[in-house]
Amino acid sequence: MIAEMMHTAARALDKRIGIAPLAIIAMAAGTALVGCEERDSQETEPAPPDTVTAEETTPELLAEGQRIFRFDTFGDEKFWTDTLHMHEVVEQNVDPTTALAVGLKVDADVLPPGILEQVDLTSPATTVALLKMNAVVGIQATVDENNHITRLGVTCALCHSTVDNSVMPGIGRRMDGWPNRDLNVGAIIALSPAVTAEQKAVYESWGPGKYDPRFNMDGESTPLVLPPAYGLAEVENETYTAEGPISYWNAYVAVTQMHGQGNFSDERLGIDVQQSPDLVTSKLPALRAYQHSLPAPSPPAGSFDTAAAERGRALFDRTCATCHVGGTGTDNNSGTLHAPAETGVDGAYAARTANRAYRTTPLRGLWQHPPYFHDGSGATLTDVVAHYTRVLTLGLTTEEQQDLVEFLKSL
Repeated sequence: MIAEMMHTAARALDKRIGIAPLAIIAMAAGTALVGCEERDSQETEPAPPDTVTAEETTPELLAEGQRIFRFDTFGDEKFWTDTLHMHEVVEQNVDPTTALAVGLKVDADVLPPGILEQVDLTSPATTVALLKMNAVVGIQATVDENNHITRLGVTCALCHSTVDNSVMPGIGRRMDGWPNRDLNVGAIIALSPAVTAEQKAVYESWGPGKYDPRFNMDGESTPLVLPPAYGLAEVENETYTAEGPISYWNAYVAVTQMHGQGNFSDERLGIDVQQSPDLVTSKLPALRAYQHSLPAPSPPAGSFDTAAAERGRALFDRTCATCHVGGTGTDNNSGTLHAPAETGVDGAYAARTANRAYRTTPLRGLWQHPPYFHDGSGATLTDVVAHYTRVLTLGLTTEEQQDLVEFLKSL
C-alpha cells in the first residue's frame, strides 16, 4: 500500500516514466468472453515463446524467483527514498488501521505470537515496526536503531499477492499471484504531498482494485482492474492489449513503473531507459519461472452447480470457444487481437496503447477475482454473460445464461 502511494507521488514528479504497481506486470487478467464462429475448444496452439521449459525450471530457480517476486525492489529505493522522501510520509502519517483500510496486507507468518494484542494499530510507529520485521507484503524498508525508516522500496508482491485473512482481515498467510482487489491505489497515492490537488482528484476516483498504468504518460485516466499473476504458464502476452510477454512486462514495470535500476526500451511507446548497473534484466528468467509456477486456484467445494456447469460447458464450446481457445483460454497465442467494437467493451484504454485493440483474456480462477473486463465494468459473471449474449447476439435463454455462469465459476 505504502509502496503504491509512493508509486504515484513519483508519477507527479516524473511524467516521463510510469509508476504502476509491479503487479500490473500481468495486466492481462480480467475476464472477457469473446464469442465468434464455432471452433474446436481443444485446438492446438503454438507454444508461447516466453515460457520456461521443465528442463529450465529447477527448485533453485523457483526459490530465487519467489525471493525476487516477494522481496526484490530492483534498487527502486533510490527513487522512493532519495527523490520522493516517501519514507518520511509513511513514518509520520500511515498507521496500520489506515493501511489495512486501503488494502495493505500483512504476512502473519513473520509476526511474533501475540504481537497484535500488544501494539497500537492507530500509531504510525506500529507500521514502522511491521516494516522492520518485514511483515508488510510488497514493501521493503530499512529501519535504524532509532526506529526511523532510512530506505523504502516496493516489490512485485504489492499488487499481485494477498493474504488468506486467517488472523483478521488483511492479516494472514501469503497467497502469491492473487490480485489484491482490496488495494485502493488511488486513495493511497492521494495521501502523498508530492502530487497536485488535480491529480489527487483523479487518483481518488479510481476506487479499490484499479490502477491506470499510463496516466503518468498521457494524462488520461481509464483505470484497469489489477489482474491475477497466476495461471500464466501457457499464456503468451500478459496485458489486456498484448504489448508483450511476461518478461517484457516484468521489465517494463520494474524499470519504468517501479523506477528500479535497469534497462527497458520500446520504440512503440517512445521509451528508452538505460542504467548501469542493470539490476533488472538478469533476474527476469527466475521471476518469470516463479510466476509461471503459480497455478490458478480451484473453486471452493460447493461453490457452483455441477450439473448446470456441465450444461454450461457445452454452451461455452458452442458460443465462446472460438476466441477462448483450448487450455490457454485465449486466441492471442496465435496473434489474434480484437477491436473494442467487436466485443462491445470500452475502447478508451486500447486507444492509448501500441496495439489499439484487446486480446482475449484467459479464463482462470474467475470465481476469485471480480469485477470483470479490463475496466471492471462487469460486476459479476452474470453481467459478463448477459453482455456477450446481447452484443454478439448469442440467443441464449435466461436458463442457458445461468448454466454458462456456473461453468465459468467452475474454472
